[in-house]
Amino acid sequence: MEPLPRGANFVRGKTLWEIGLHIAGDPNEPYTGNRDLCISVGSGSCEHYIPYLRMSSGSPILAHAVVRGEIEMAFVNPSGCLTQAYRGKGLFSEPLPVRVVANYPSWDRYIHCIHPRTGITSLEQIKEKRYPLRLSVREDPTHSTRVLLNQTLPLLGFTLDDLLSWGGSLQTNGGPGDERRLRALEEGTIDAVFDEGIVMWFDKALAAGMRPITPDEDVMRGLEDIGWRRAQIKAGRYPHLTEDHMCIDYSGWPIYARESLPDELAYKVCAAIAAREAEIPWDPASYTDLAQLWQNTEATPLDVPLHPGAVQWCREQGYKV
Repeated sequence: MEPLPRGANFVRGKTLWEIGLHIAGDPNEPYTGNRDLCISVGSGSCEHYIPYLRMSSGSPILAHAVVRGEIEMAFVNPSGCLTQAYRGKGLFSEPLPVRVVANYPSWDRYIHCIHPRTGITSLEQIKEKRYPLRLSVREDPTHSTRVLLNQTLPLLGFTLDDLLSWGGSLQTNGGPGDERRLRALEEGTIDAVFDEGIVMWFDKALAAGMRPITPDEDVMRGLEDIGWRRAQIKAGRYPHLTEDHMCIDYSGWPIYARESLPDELAYKVCAAIAAREAEIPWDPASYTDLAQLWQNTEATPLDVPLHPGAVQWCREQGYKV
């Protein structure tokens, strides 16, 4: 498969993609602003554009638009958010008929890291001591990590507002490896980091003296009921991690559709991924092979059924699904 299909129309399409990528990638654009891309394939040969396949990135609640038929597919991070839509828990008040078309491999964890100088050895002690924790989190309150935080704290008997009311504070960041966070770790001006994207900050936090804390079993079970998974990080995966650590899985980027989407469309998307495998920017630390996208692996947790069109395509390739 050629990197770019032949023909002037596809040169125009690639040009439009680059323009959209630049505008959406403006670092000054807020997280909830115009930073999501929607790719639409259809017919522009009439007075009115006729969409055939619309695919977008976006927040977990975009699942409502997918089910309503406003778009055909969406890309979400991580898999646990789509599981909530399928189960009708957490962010969703009722189950939505969503199905996975493919799952981009992305290995990640969500970790609660706290410095021993606080005297806190369990998450429950934050409330018990009414500790004025200086907590590093994402600055956008709608980010999926903040959603997870807001789902975790009530299981511990308090909220973020409670933490602030007894003297706690938030050190906020854009991405997980934000220079503001890394600087605060070096300067010792924060007591804790609760976040994903751990390759960018976790070992630096360990080097600064912080230690990861596993939620108690009742909290873990509560999160699992919503749709999250527990997962382990093996000692030695990071230079300063000396013991195995159990935490929350934050892996997988599912591309999903509504259950009623024609099988033909889901089938074509799977075939397109395979045909253009060499052009997709895979995460080299997570991607093993193409079959992985339709299997339950550490980097592609799968708690939502595959779309029937994806199942058909996989079986034709000899993949076990």
